Amino acid sequence: MYADLLIINAHALTMDPAQPQAESVAIIGDRIIGVGSNIDLAALRGPHTQLINAGGRTLMPGIIDSHFHLLWGSVQLDDMLFDGVSSYAEMMAIVHAYAAAHPDKPWLVGHGLPYNLLPGHAALTRQHLDMIIADRPLIVISFDIHTGWANTKALELAGLLHGGTCAPGNEIVIGADGLATGELREPGAYQQVTALVPKQSEAETRTLIRKGLARAARYGITSIHNMDGDARQMALYTGLEARGELTLRVSIPFLATPEMPLEALSEAIVMQDAQTTMVRSKRVKCFMDGVIESYTALMLADYVDSPGNSGVAIFSAEQFTRLVTEADRLGLQVTVHAIGDGAVRRTLDGYTYAQRINGRRDLRHRIEHIEVLNLADLPRFKELGITASMQPLHAAISAPGSVWAERVGAAAWARSFPWQTLRAAGVPLVFGSDWPVVTQNPFMSMHAALARKPWAAGQPNEAQELGDTLAAYTRDAAFAEHQETVKGQLCEGMLADLVVLSDDIAVLHIDQVKDLSAVLTICGGQLVHQAL
Repeated sequence: MYADLLIINAHALTMDPAQPQAESVAIIGDRIIGVGSNIDLAALRGPHTQLINAGGRTLMPGIIDSHFHLLWGSVQLDDMLFDGVSSYAEMMAIVHAYAAAHPDKPWLVGHGLPYNLLPGHAALTRQHLDMIIADRPLIVISFDIHTGWANTKALELAGLLHGGTCAPGNEIVIGADGLATGELREPGAYQQVTALVPKQSEAETRTLIRKGLARAARYGITSIHNMDGDARQMALYTGLEARGELTLRVSIPFLATPEMPLEALSEAIVMQDAQTTMVRSKRVKCFMDGVIESYTALMLADYVDSPGNSGVAIFSAEQFTRLVTEADRLGLQVTVHAIGDGAVRRTLDGYTYAQRINGRRDLRHRIEHIEVLNLADLPRFKELGITASMQPLHAAISAPGSVWAERVGAAAWARSFPWQTLRAAGVPLVFGSDWPVVTQNPFMSMHAALARKPWAAGQPNEAQELGDTLAAYTRDAAFAEHQETVKGQLCEGMLADLVVLSDDIAVLHIDQVKDLSAVLTICGGQLVHQAL
């Protein structure tokens, strides 16, 4: 028996406690058949074996991004992208250049805008956008996908200039003049504008998803935990799989909303029954709150710079308790966006009730983000068997001097983004990007996890060790999706999902980690990216 593919001369970090390091990995079909030294596996090299010399670089399990929006991120790739923009002038230049290059586009749409674009963190308004372009409708979405800003033309076309209605937790901000300021908080507000943007065809959508997949392959990503979904979106991915174009594994949830009747969870069961080799679904996702930057995250105390305002929950306690109890009864994993400490507590309360009614089972319910945690709730994570899913780069862009840090106030910094606090309490911790909120690049996120410093003297050190960080992107991430027996480690019988890095991560200085790249990405034994 000879290997189809043999990787030699690697510094393999296997994430397998029984054999933490190796030099060589052998693959037949979509499975690993051997892990060991070059000498150990030499007999598996046959006349048709493809041999890859890793040259001492790190070989590790394929990267699993535990918080990702594949469709959302991909469909933006032909719009205006404001990644890295830090001033109004830069934004203006991008809009002008895009408008000139696309004179026939009826709508101008942009993504990835930061909140602190204007001096003094002043609020962006329709007047600011009108000064950039007034004769064509313009809608720009924030980097975290929780706020939109529209110019006057766009608001008029949507019938929102004089205000409008939207569900609790969403807001069309009205100015002192009684007119909309242009700021639209949460999707329930800004989607009333984006609904008017001409829709892409299915063929165009597939083309853009392929672009998003190609980016992921270049970063060594072989699995994602998607954080939005329904049966239609799942069909897009299974269709790509059928054509041999899906280059990573997708865990996709059914997205639940407060107004949804519990009977709608039947779609989650239909999705579960439609699972394939590459696309899995046995999960429900919902949003408990919004984000701190727009005051829509649910806090236990008032925002420091907005007395009397502690945010608004998207789900009432009763709505969420009913949802999670029924989903839990059906055997569905529940994944909840909860940023504020009030949202985290409400989510834990719902999980507690569901466990009391249904009994404790190994469903590994999750909380996503946990940007602020009341430490009284810390023990409840382990007691309930909850997984914490967090995003290192979110902490990096929320440091002192940001809108985020101003909103919560210095008193809350010590319990913000509490990675190590949760880990030390025995809570399973996994990492992801939240693309397109931040870059897909996992090496930027790894660097943020490794290099984090306390924001003030006397605060806990939440920085991560390298081994823990890599586990959060591999073995532990596989555990979070009930796949620890088939992926996340380099050992015999596991899926052949691997990545070779551009250097040996174990010997690099922390500041060099962010400059790494993937030179070889293998998913299911297939080379999906090669720059070696």
